[in-house]
Amino acid sequence: MPDIFNDFFDNTWMERPKATCPAINVLETPEAYHLELAAPGMTKADFDVHLDDDGDLVIHMQKKENKENEQNKGHYVRREFSYTQFQQTMLLPDDTDREAISAKVQDGVLTVTMPKVKKVEIEHAKKQIAVE
Repeated sequence: MPDIFNDFFDNTWMERPKATCPAINVLETPEAYHLELAAPGMTKADFDVHLDDDGDLVIHMQKKENKENEQNKGHYVRREFSYTQFQQTMLLPDDTDREAISAKVQDGVLTVTMPKVKKVEIEHAKKQIAVE
């Protein structure tokens, strides 16, 4: 029986995705949208977060690996948990204050805070309109 499980979880008959995408959470509060992207082992130097020409949020990360250390210590026979490059473009809601977006990396998580535009309450003027 164990051979069946080993074959199912291990072998090449099951197609594997070509790229690994980090998990993304988006939390909406009354004041802002908070995006969290799982990025273990990444530093702020590995990220490029910007708005493109269309005003969409672009998150690009690329791990700059040190090849010299790998040569001295040996080589990988199998390596699956490395993010080498990732890019995601996200459409922003209309009520996002694009000028106030901020990002930080802490404990392996990239957090992008996107404040909402403060709604200006429109006072409805009461006016009697004469019918002629």
